[in-house]
Amino acid sequence: MGKTIIIGAGKTGRGFLARLLREEREEICFIDADAKLVERLNAEKRYQIRFFGEVREACTVDGYRACTWEDASLALENAELILVSVGGQNLPAVGKELAKRMREERQYPIIACENAVRPSAALKEAIGRDHAVVSEATVFCTTVEDGGLDIYSENYPYLQCDADLLAGYVPGIKTIRPIPNFPDFLTRKLFTYNAASCVIAYLGWVKGYSDYAQAANDGEILALLDRNYAATNRVLCREFGYGEADQAEFAALSRAKFCDRTIVDTVARNARDPQRKLGRNERIIGPIRLLHKYGEDASVLERTAAAAILYDGETAWRKMQEEKTPGQILTDICGLEEDGGIYRNILGYVAEWKAGQEETGNICRKIQL
Repeated sequence: MGKTIIIGAGKTGRGFLARLLREEREEICFIDADAKLVERLNAEKRYQIRFFGEVREACTVDGYRACTWEDASLALENAELILVSVGGQNLPAVGKELAKRMREERQYPIIACENAVRPSAALKEAIGRDHAVVSEATVFCTTVEDGGLDIYSENYPYLQCDADLLAGYVPGIKTIRPIPNFPDFLTRKLFTYNAASCVIAYLGWVKGYSDYAQAANDGEILALLDRNYAATNRVLCREFGYGEADQAEFAALSRAKFCDRTIVDTVARNARDPQRKLGRNERIIGPIRLLHKYGEDASVLERTAAAAILYDGETAWRKMQEEKTPGQILTDICGLEEDGGIYRNILGYVAEWKAGQEETGNICRKIQL
């Protein structure tokens, strides 16, 4: 049994990471900037994690310690592994706090558990020390607070992290899986999980849904989703050499997660920030380009891109829509050429839907997918 530090005792830190460590009988110490949360963790000494759909018995997390940065030096002294889950915007601050307390002669293996762009680089730069081995992980597990310290969670079984960035360090914890060629794995996740989420969110918005699971289980959307999974699975296997059965299982886990009615989520949360999601190499345009590369059907994601361009859910995006035409969004944000097939296809769906909107007064529900 080793000692692992979890920096950040929020939903992911105490609800996902702590559960994985508890299942491997690891000794856990939380470090969190919120003194009231630390006080509560130490006072209550335990909390429960229940699972969506009651797919397994509740898990009790106990036997941990918790402290603020003021008392973190002693906790870090004997740490074998450090997991960081604080939100990407907070990584520089965490790196500076760690740098104050890290001994020069020690090597500290650290994993940034953030769904952010290159979180390991941001954290390592803030630490500013060569002896910090900083890797990164992607978090698939959905967690929500369930009252007090308790967590309601998806039963996702492991944390995948970048093996190459660990520089030979092996965690020795079965629920933490170092993955070689991690950038390819992130692309696989982006084009499988995140792209599917966009199909559900933006086409769900078109059909007037607010509940995410209801949108995912709409027969028409589900048929389009399955069509896109099939095409995406084929091109990912061709591009990266994944086994067909392995990729099919990966996609099936994604589908099961999104269609699970016991996971409470909203279309608005999954549709937010369309400007980022429409980036050239992001979750909508990226897989569209790959599908076109191999001559596969990209129409589902092209429809999704059109819906994202027309999405009316955020003030910042409405401002962008006022400043740029759909064509300019496709060139300036999506990085598409005006004479390209993808540009024409998406703009065609935009025009079709806008025409329907002018006729009915409302894009939602009235436009056939």
